[in-house]
Amino acid sequence: MSLRPALVLAFSAVAVLAAGQASAHAKVVSSSPAENATVAAPPQITLRFNEKLQPKFSSFELMTGKTVAPVKVTVSQDKLSLVGTPKRPLTAGTYEVKWHAVTADAHRMEGAYTFTVR
Repeated sequence: MSLRPALVLAFSAVAVLAAGQASAHAKVVSSSPAENATVAAPPQITLRFNEKLQPKFSSFELMTGKTVAPVKVTVSQDKLSLVGTPKRPLTAGTYEVKWHAVTADAHRMEGAYTFTVR
């Protein structure tokens, strides 16, 4: 085998491994209420992830405008979901869920979505 095919094979292997690692980050696979949904005041907000969360480093804030709505956030027993229970019933308006999550790969991921309470 000449040097050139060996180098191509080596670079290809590195590219495949790097692509696999890059995609191994926490992603929200479902949420309740769903993104952009209009709902009655929910008793809980749940975000389900594709990987187990590090509870100490994963949470979310519930925002209405620039105000933080008080919510108690816990990680589910299977460590795949963030579950937030508002401390008071949510009033009509648009809410933004700003989440951050850390999984076993130790990368902090974050995102946000909105829903509306009628």
